[in-house]
Order: sequence, then structure tokens, then C-alpha cells
Amino acid sequence: MAMTDPIADFLTRIRNAQQMGHESIVLPASKIKQRIAEVLSSEGFVGSVASETDGAKSTLTVGLKYSAGKVGVINEIRRVSRPGRRVYVSVDELPRVRNGLGRAILSTSRGVMTDRQAREQRVGGELLCTVW
Repeated sequence: MAMTDPIADFLTRIRNAQQMGHESIVLPASKIKQRIAEVLSSEGFVGSVASETDGAKSTLTVGLKYSAGKVGVINEIRRVSRPGRRVYVSVDELPRVRNGLGRAILSTSRGVMTDRQAREQRVGGELLCTVW
């Protein structure tokens, strides 16, 4: 059976690996997953992001971050727009995740970015996920 939502699978892998205390996760790569991982890294939710290509297969390795006491940095990561129900927002409808403590990640015409960057550039797009 084909995977219908690779982004939800990616977010679930991060959630599960962090609960188990893993150092990093390795998963099949795609451009959108790479960009989401880079945004999460730049916002400080995950560590390093690296992609490797081995012939036709490419993998994405995402290092996970923990605070003191081996507690994961990510409290919650949730998929918003799904294949069955796409969620698009204009710049005026961008959500504030946890009063600005969290981030919404969007896919816009100018690439994948956070809600803060989208507000600065005055663009809306598909609301992929929220994280805090």
C-alpha cells in the first residue's frame, strides 16, 4: 500500500524517536521533508539535517535535540493540512502558535517558511504543521 501522507509520517517519526530518546532518525528524503527539517533546525527544534544520495535512493538524517534531563525540545508537533483536508491561510489568517512560543510551518509560493517569516514577507500558503 502506498503512503498517502509522507509529511505526517515524517512528523510521527520525529515524535516517536524523541519519546524513545533516539539521537537521530533516518528516513526517505523528499524536497518538502528536507525543507521542513531545515526550518525546524533553524528554529531550534531539531539539530543537524543531512541528506545522502545512494544511487536512486536518497535519505534524510535529522538529529534530535534534548534539554536537560533528556526531555525532548519539541512538546508537540501536529499536522494541520492533510491530503483529505487541505488548509490554506492568507497572511491575515496566520495562526499564533502558543502565543508566539511555537511555530506554524507553511508551504508558500516563496518556499517553506515559518509563520513569522510569512508575516514579514506578507505571503500566505498551505499550513503544513504546527510545533512548540
